[in-house]
Amino acid sequence: MPSTTLASLTTLRLGGPAEHVLTISTPADWADAVRTIGQRHEQAPVVLGHGSNVIASDNGHPGTVLVMNTRGITAIRVDDTTANVTVQAGHPLTDLTAWAASEHLAGIECLAGIPGTTGAAPVQNAGAYGQQIADALDHLTVWDWEAARMRTLPARACRLRHRNSRFKSNLGRWTILTATFRLTRSPAAAITYQPLADELGVRVGSRPPVAEVTAAVLANRHRRGLLLDPHGPAARQAGSVFLNPPVTTTQATRLSAAGCPTHTDSDGQLRASAGWLLEHIGYRPGYKIATGIHCSEHRTLTLTAHDGATATSFARALTELSAQVEIATGIALLPEPVLVGTWP
Repeated sequence: MPSTTLASLTTLRLGGPAEHVLTISTPADWADAVRTIGQRHEQAPVVLGHGSNVIASDNGHPGTVLVMNTRGITAIRVDDTTANVTVQAGHPLTDLTAWAASEHLAGIECLAGIPGTTGAAPVQNAGAYGQQIADALDHLTVWDWEAARMRTLPARACRLRHRNSRFKSNLGRWTILTATFRLTRSPAAAITYQPLADELGVRVGSRPPVAEVTAAVLANRHRRGLLLDPHGPAARQAGSVFLNPPVTTTQATRLSAAGCPTHTDSDGQLRASAGWLLEHIGYRPGYKIATGIHCSEHRTLTLTAHDGATATSFARALTELSAQVEIATGIALLPEPVLVGTWP
């Protein structure tokens, strides 16, 4: 029997056996991993960082699981105000934003507190408070499993969209090894998110120092229950379980009149609040969804796993919640966590 389970590699702590687990701790480990996988005549492996945005199958994975644990930041000065910052894929995103704040480098300050690794962030174009990975990403170094070679993908080739990218729709083809961001030594980007402006005590459009914005983002996330505490009662979670759904202008008008927050995303698409929609049909923080599955005590949109939960029941709960919202409102919710492993 394998000694490692996918549950031990994910924040939900759900998932079955992992037949082979390889940890990539340094860039030098990569060639050995590729060689090992080739000798096993496998296709692309499952790749995990911190496993904070995935639901791992109860059936596990019969092949290799790569755990990206590489660390390191290299900054190259472009000019007096700009630096290209290359980050190893396994480097925690929270550590990167803290480093950028200490260096007074702007461009990713609103991403503070988002769990997971830097390499995982471009997969879903991670974003918050009006900022996203696409705003600062210059290029990625990836391993192309189909071509069996290293490639450099400029940001435009990554097809970064609202919480989406070419990687999310084709998880098996590329493994991100490094991400390079273009950051500027300047005040933070203009604040566009009203709650963050309120947190800072400034007007929308203001540009406070980077460190002040980073601290305000962390404080706001803490108050809203958005910081992943590995030892807290909501430790077993995968963050927000649904994306804010796209809506038509007519739907947005109707929902806004009922009190639902709506906004226009970076792609120009109108979206409604997934959390509000769940609460509109009767769910609340702390609500029991199924055996071992509850809404977080802090927010409805985060589901937590407890004794009795399985990956199958967690995924089924998302399907059922989406169906209930669609029946009540005509709007479908799309799950945000990615399924990994072998699913029926």
